Amino acid sequence: MIEIENLTKSYGNFTAVNNVSFVVQPGEIFGFLGVNGAGKTTTLKMLAGVLKPSSGTIRIGRHDMASDSQAAKRITGYIPDRPYLYNKLTGREFLYFIADLYSVPQKRAEERIDQLLEEYGLTRWQDELVESYSHGMKQRLATCAALVHDPEVLIVDEPMVGLDPHGAKFLKQAFRRYADSGMSILLSTHSLNVAEEVADRLAIIHDGNLIAAGTLEHIRIQTGSIQIRLEEMFLQLTSSYQG
Repeated sequence: MIEIENLTKSYGNFTAVNNVSFVVQPGEIFGFLGVNGAGKTTTLKMLAGVLKPSSGTIRIGRHDMASDSQAAKRITGYIPDRPYLYNKLTGREFLYFIADLYSVPQKRAEERIDQLLEEYGLTRWQDELVESYSHGMKQRLATCAALVHDPEVLIVDEPMVGLDPHGAKFLKQAFRRYADSGMSILLSTHSLNVAEEVADRLAIIHDGNLIAAGTLEHIRIQTGSIQIRLEEMFLQLTSSYQG
């Protein structure tokens, strides 16, 4: 699971993330919502160990990111909003490279790569250079890379950007399957329809502050917005928030 407590990230006088706390349980898809610049990506980069917090605590599967970051990263898959892929490797070579970084045994790596290439429709192109892949294929390859070591936790930043409707539907169904198998998934997005469709619980961040959290129904009750859709409720919350 994921547990963050009083997480803060500051750059000089600017606070990008301010005292944020929440928990993502095993088997749960947790939607992390906010407009561009709200603090979503900064939070996710701290969870993935890319950025160091100014203060606060991050635990991934009971491993403290500050004192045991390698153990935390070993059980985490991370799909950034702009994944970096090695264009001069083939798709299969890239997945072998990632599997090796996580010390996946060779036999298991081969089995897992075969499985993921088939699941994500990349088997036909596995021996083509990544530079020849379409945007959607690169997104699918990045997802395979995040899953190649069988993580317990998956952190995803804007996964549907640039995907066609079929690709987006497939990815949403895949996330649901992974959660049903016990994986904790933190899904950061500004696509409210995606969050409303797949997330078990939600948190809304605005100007670095967590302004609402819980199930959709719980947030509706909190805000007195029982009858309205998530989009309208989100707009009301972010428009009225004064810090």
